[in-house]
Amino acid sequence: MKRPTLLDGLSGVAVVGLLSLAAWIALAGPEGPLPMHFDASGQVDRWGDRTQLALLIGGLGLLAAVISGLTGLAVARAEDPARRRGLISSQAVGLIAVVGVALMAAALGLNGAGDLQPALPMALISLLLAAIGAAAGRIGPNPVIGVRTPWSYKSRRAWDRSNRLMGRLFFWIGLAGLAAAPFAPQPLGLSALIVALLAAAALAVFESWRVWRDDPDRQPF
Repeated sequence: MKRPTLLDGLSGVAVVGLLSLAAWIALAGPEGPLPMHFDASGQVDRWGDRTQLALLIGGLGLLAAVISGLTGLAVARAEDPARRRGLISSQAVGLIAVVGVALMAAALGLNGAGDLQPALPMALISLLLAAIGAAAGRIGPNPVIGVRTPWSYKSRRAWDRSNRLMGRLFFWIGLAGLAAAPFAPQPLGLSALIVALLAAAALAVFESWRVWRDDPDRQPF
């Protein structure tokens, strides 16, 4: 077993931070109704209280602990340096995704106004997509993070290429969304971002099948 990495330490700090934030919200957060969900135009369509928000943030903190712990354990057991690097990238992507969603939920939930600046949800989602995309292209095979299709599990080439494509698409969609957020009419801008995200995911799945089909070293089903 190898020693814990710097990312393990950062994961621990992030998890403790989220759980501490959840505890603060539960014990000393705003008393009034808090916005819990927004529609595409930035209007609140569901309200809650600080206990609900605390449970959401705390649950995401526990999810971050599970994902980071499982991938970190796999990193510690990996002997091959290339596999170890791929698993570290998987751990980073999982942590970025869950912590990013938790912080976004906290920022929107603690917002006292009944609505938001139209650009804010689009900008936050775009920033998260760009951060995920920057690391997603280097993730290695694992049971938690990435383009996990039957074909990518049967071909290492399919895994690498489909996840690399997904990472690039997410990164550029995120940058484009971030640049367009201040100017895009809402809810059209946010809807276009979500459609682009779904299209990118579909393309990555198709790429996993296409590369598996042409890989002479693929494993049979």
